Amino acid sequence: MPRAVERWISIGRLLRWLDALIAWLVLWGVAKIALPAADNATRAVVAAVVVVLGALIGPLRVRWRPVAGAVALVLSARLAPGDHAWYVRSGAAERVLVTGRHPTRIVIVRLNDESAEGLSVRRTRVLLVRGERDRG
Repeated sequence: MPRAVERWISIGRLLRWLDALIAWLVLWGVAKIALPAADNATRAVVAAVVVVLGALIGPLRVRWRPVAGAVALVLSARLAPGDHAWYVRSGAAERVLVTGRHPTRIVIVRLNDESAEGLSVRRTRVLLVRGERDRG
């Protein structure tokens, strides 16, 4: 695995923590409006509890990606059909081939998979790092 991909695996974790931090800040602001009589420590704890509970709800956790989604859009902006890329997930990455591109979605095929069916994913939900084509 290339060093750049290993670096993006680590950066992906950091991006998810930044998403959680932004969620906490937003909820702290909401708590400040909703609980005007409470002190800041109470608001912070309430916001943290709501963030933790939200993280336990899979669909909400998958959709809340203000930082990671923006980075994913930038990384996948130049990918075109026929390009090789690395599909970066938490702690792992695998090589894929881009077979289709739409404004909000991208279609990939895993190179180590024998199926001919592509996987259509939202560009904001996956981290695709540009790879080099095999030479030979």
